[in-house]
Formats: sequence, structure tokens, C-alpha cells
Amino acid sequence: MANKPKTRQEARERRHRRIRKKISGTPDRPRLCVFRSLNHVYAQLIDDTTQRTLATVSSLSPDVRSRIDEVKPKGKLGVSELVGKIIAEKAKAQGLERARFDRGGYLYHGRVRAVAEGARAAGLTI
Repeated sequence: MANKPKTRQEARERRHRRIRKKISGTPDRPRLCVFRSLNHVYAQLIDDTTQRTLATVSSLSPDVRSRIDEVKPKGKLGVSELVGKIIAEKAKAQGLERARFDRGGYLYHGRVRAVAEGARAAGLTI
């Protein structure tokens, strides 16, 4: 294997590039992109045709911090679901009903899945 990734980060970036070949956001159906760090989770709604970020939410956002008490499973998983709900609320406020889910090269599992399920629970079609 000539171009074998040396680190987990390089492997994730390679998977993300492979996903991005197929997924692109449009004005009526933006891309819901998820980034997961060790302690936090970030979500963005991106219109790739105009290269604009329409909305962004992270576990560090004041919106999330103020609603941290309503998190049912305490910890990162519950906060990730709350991030998904808030990004869906911001999308609905802009008149968006649908989005394409970009898992960012991560497995659809754990916190990445929680963001998607939170967005669906708030009424965003993914």
C-alpha cells in the first residue's frame, strides 16, 4: 500500500475527502457537517454552492450551555444530542426543512449519531 495513512487523523481526513466527493450542500438542502474533538462536538450547516456557513453550534456555545440542564443522558452523548436539536432549530428559523448529513469521516456511532438523532427529533429531515 503506497499511500497508507500514518495516523488516525490522516485516516479520518482521507475518509472525509471520500465522503465529500459524494455529499454537497445546496441552498435548499445544506450540508450538516459534524466535527468531534476529545471533549466537544461542533455542527455546521454549510451551503457549498456559495461556500457559506449558514449556522453553527458547538458544545461550547452559549445556547447549549444555557440549556445544559435539560440534557437527559448526562455527559458528552446528551450534550451532542442537544447540539443537534439546536442546529435544527436554527435551520428551521432560516426556513430550512432538510439537510444532508456529513459525518466528517467518523463512524456513525456515539456522539456523531447523537447529533443526527437530535436534529431529526427537532424536525430536520436528514
